[in-house]
Amino acid sequence: MNADLLYVFLYGMTPIGELRLAIPLGISVLDLPWYSVYPIAILGNIIPPIIIIPLLRLMDRYIQYVPQPLGKLLNWQKRRIRRLHTDRFSRYGSFALVSFVAIPLPMTGAWTGSLAAYLFEVPLRRSVILIGLGLIISGIIVSALVLSGLEIAGVIGNPPQV
Repeated sequence: MNADLLYVFLYGMTPIGELRLAIPLGISVLDLPWYSVYPIAILGNIIPPIIIIPLLRLMDRYIQYVPQPLGKLLNWQKRRIRRLHTDRFSRYGSFALVSFVAIPLPMTGAWTGSLAAYLFEVPLRRSVILIGLGLIISGIIVSALVLSGLEIAGVIGNPPQV
């Protein structure tokens, strides 16, 4: 793996950028072909949920030992989120998690999807598969937008010669 693809992989793992940063970086800045950038960005972005979800579940066991009032506040917030959103999550099921991760907007993606999977107690294997499907869709959308933007910029930036 060359250094540029390593950058794409690592940026794909970041909580803020995820593949929404890794794909544009790889295609437009590092000048890599989209077919190399796309799978590496997805691979980098699927690794955090594999680590985050079990860590959140482990932390959940020890939250009762967190000094008050912080422990009480964390438990209250978790119960509140579940109470407010369980109906919608139950109604839409798997589609809810996939679509939440697939929409390339701020505060959606694998990291936030991992938090949602933890809060709604989606099993790890199922969570990773659903988040992965969302990442595939999101990666297609981001890649298409980047490639379209570069084409439009090329047309606008290079007027026809007369």
